[in-house]
Amino acid sequence: MVDFITSMFLTIITSAAPVSELRGGIPLGIHLGLDPLTVIPLAIVANVLIFFPIYFGLEFLYERVFCKYKLCRKIIGRADRKGRKYVEKYGIWGLLIFVAIPFPLTGAWTGTIIAWIMRLDWKKSFIAVVSGVVIAAVIISSISLGVLSVSPYILEIIS
Repeated sequence: MVDFITSMFLTIITSAAPVSELRGGIPLGIHLGLDPLTVIPLAIVANVLIFFPIYFGLEFLYERVFCKYKLCRKIIGRADRKGRKYVEKYGIWGLLIFVAIPFPLTGAWTGTIIAWIMRLDWKKSFIAVVSGVVIAAVIISSISLGVLSVSPYILEIIS
């Protein structure tokens, strides 16, 4: 078994990482034996705090650095295509819903990129991302703790 500090560190890193985010961090922390009442807020905070370096980092670095690299333009373009329909249709609520959906690549990272691309107010975007992350945390925690059951058929569809 991994020690407490290592388990906490792994939960934080996984929750802050793109792709896995708290969708991976919460089940990992629980699997490593951490108390869910510790894991859930820890994963939420780790996942939410990436908003600031992404949003303001893109603001600062996009023209200076990122737009010169095809991979960066491709990642930003994909985020735009994936989430724009939600935000255009439902506004800031669409961003919240997009972040809350516990599917791969629909979390805080992509939601923040979408908010930046669409030039949404950063304060409203932050509130939408935080709210979406909290909703996703409730869903993922419920599944991880066995409160909600996910059909293997549904898992097969989303993977």
